[in-house]
Amino acid sequence: MKSILTGLIGCCVLFLCQVSYGQSTACRARIIDAVTKEAVISATILIKQSQQTLTASHTGECDIPLNGQAQSLLITCIGYQPLQVVVNPDQATLLIQLQSGNNTMPEVVISANRDVARRSQAPVAINTLTAKTIQDTKPITVDQVLNKVSGVYMVNLGNEQHSMSIRQPMTTKSLFLYLEDGMPIRTTGLFNHNALLEMNMAAVRNIEVIKGPSSSLYGSEAIGGVVNFITLAPTALPSLKLSVQGNDIGYKRADLQTGFTSGKWGVSINGYYADKRNSYIEYSDFHKGIVTARVDYRFSDKTLLTNSITWLDYYSDMPGGIDSAKFASKSFKNPQTFTYRKVSGLRYRTSLQHTWNNQSKSSINLMYRDNSIGQNPAYSVKDDYRRQGAGWIGKKDLAHGEINDASFNSYVFIAQHKQQFDWKDAAVIGGVSADISPSTYRADYIRIKKDTLTGKYDSYQQKDSVLTNYFSNLNNYAAFLNLELSPIPALRIVGSLRYDVFRYQFNNYLTPSAYSGSPDTVNLFSAVSPKIGFTYNFSPRAGIYANYSQGFVPPQVTEMYRGVKVPNLDPSVFYNYEAGGWFSLLKGKLSGDVSVYFLDGTNEVVSVRLDDGSTENRNAGKTVHMGIEMGVNANPIPELSLRFSGAFSRHEFDEFNEKGVQYNGKEMNGAPNWIYNAEAWYRPAYAKGLRVGLEWQHLGSYWLDPLNTVKYNGFDVVQLRAGYQWKAFEVWVNTVNLGNSYYAYTASKSSFGYSYNPAEPRNVTVGFSCDLGQFPKK
Repeated sequence: MKSILTGLIGCCVLFLCQVSYGQSTACRARIIDAVTKEAVISATILIKQSQQTLTASHTGECDIPLNGQAQSLLITCIGYQPLQVVVNPDQATLLIQLQSGNNTMPEVVISANRDVARRSQAPVAINTLTAKTIQDTKPITVDQVLNKVSGVYMVNLGNEQHSMSIRQPMTTKSLFLYLEDGMPIRTTGLFNHNALLEMNMAAVRNIEVIKGPSSSLYGSEAIGGVVNFITLAPTALPSLKLSVQGNDIGYKRADLQTGFTSGKWGVSINGYYADKRNSYIEYSDFHKGIVTARVDYRFSDKTLLTNSITWLDYYSDMPGGIDSAKFASKSFKNPQTFTYRKVSGLRYRTSLQHTWNNQSKSSINLMYRDNSIGQNPAYSVKDDYRRQGAGWIGKKDLAHGEINDASFNSYVFIAQHKQQFDWKDAAVIGGVSADISPSTYRADYIRIKKDTLTGKYDSYQQKDSVLTNYFSNLNNYAAFLNLELSPIPALRIVGSLRYDVFRYQFNNYLTPSAYSGSPDTVNLFSAVSPKIGFTYNFSPRAGIYANYSQGFVPPQVTEMYRGVKVPNLDPSVFYNYEAGGWFSLLKGKLSGDVSVYFLDGTNEVVSVRLDDGSTENRNAGKTVHMGIEMGVNANPIPELSLRFSGAFSRHEFDEFNEKGVQYNGKEMNGAPNWIYNAEAWYRPAYAKGLRVGLEWQHLGSYWLDPLNTVKYNGFDVVQLRAGYQWKAFEVWVNTVNLGNSYYAYTASKSSFGYSYNPAEPRNVTVGFSCDLGQFPKK
């Protein structure tokens, strides 16, 4: 009997052990971004029952102890909305998707000091366009999201071509720096205002915009602002998203986004092909194919190697602007029938990042660029028939133009190290960089036939006449240092300094002349760029900042070597004084930021008319720029989000005498005083996955010419967007220019007359996407 009882007890113990073994003792949770599907690193998981706090790993994973009972979790991470979930005692895995905030005022930024930093400790005006904002907007062109940022107006010149206005007038000058993951898209001295057409928006995670000079960290051309496109990392889970869209003015596009992580490897491939035919303006077709492939290899928790390559093939007709008569009659007839721009590009980047310990990390970055821009440019077409004195000379059916090609290769090296200290929470970021960019430029003359009845340029003949043919080698070497410390907890002092050296080597393959360019020469430049600022946080919900900074722009190759004589030019220098603040009230339901700036431009390059009638470039220009920028976000109820971004600015010529004409005291042309953008999004609780957004863009009046003789009245335009997401499928309908307003993206007046770039009439884009990675696994 005793042995039987002992056996029964033993069986019961074994059974209980088996039951206990069958229950999960821990749940493997994986935390990802709900939009990008990337791992959310360093998210905090609070287990409410035990008040135990856990931290997600670099893969976004964490083991949740269950102890045989359900656990309530609170997941938080800076930049994301808090989320509460419950995990059951028999649950082995848990996928947690965090939503980012839908505003342009971030908690964490990358671009402010070349590393991840809290926004509350960055003494700069910086805004972020989140992955959610980009996902909801579904932009066809970058301006459709960038113009949501206060004080930013990216001018749409058609087919992803553009100019820019950030604390500067609308301009094509080299006053803005465009980055991809912190590295310049193009090289110094060869600025192209259309640089953002080389971006792959299908591979962009979010966009950061720094307003004001940032040369102390990023170098030349970082004057009006820096736009940093941060690209997608490989997704934590396998993903394959296919999208198609098109509108009723000839635009069509297909996107591919895919990625996965397996063990130490991560892979992503993102790209799109866009095509436009028979649009609202004659001869304005285009196509663009671009793809980015990225491969990550994680040697360990502390070491990551990233490799990415982007290939671009772009072609666009170049219609140019229309004159005042055509604009007034609402005519979209284009006088250009054969002008074009084509771009081919290849960018390869490799980055090795190593974390030595909790207070020390380093990175080495290498980049190779291979870029070519071929053009038959509309802006080079000049009529032979022209006014001379009191009369006219030349042939009415003859015009002159050119076909040109500008190509360059770049070899870029950037290394930096960050060291943190316990004393006063101090941190130091230092580094060096080198950019070696050999380039070529060639322009050939073409003879153009013009139809005197229609005014169209019908055809051209390429003559055996080379206008320009040269080689240049642009070398830029730099060292930078960023220091931060907190004398008291609420105060953060930040200072940075950069020293740049430039070497321009110019070789002219033609005999020097006013057309072919200057003799062979070598020029050296250098620049020191300081910045000092502070932030003071009254509480976690409110703070102020102020900074003083300098920015610089070295002479461009076209400014240096297009004349017979090489001018003695120095870099243009800009001095910036800025203050601002931010707040968050009503438990995050109301937030905002404001900034005030004064920017003084000196040594700007102007073309001066000499006594013999010729012209020469000199550092003789001074300009003044001042303004106030404000952004406000409100979420009065969970279903409704409101945003307002506005700026008032004034841009003036201080001392500016160009080709014998004096502009002192005049407002700069293309400089509206008012720019603002307002938006409302409604996401009804009764229809999960549905969103409806209404956006209003206002651009105030501005002078068309530097003598301030004629103004353009500006415009107001409204966009309506709607989308619905159900499981793996999404459909959206975007209506651009809802009221069918007739206006120009930009307008100008010169000695050749008026020029207007007419905006798109009302058009409707319909899109559909399917994420095959979200289908249930069998």
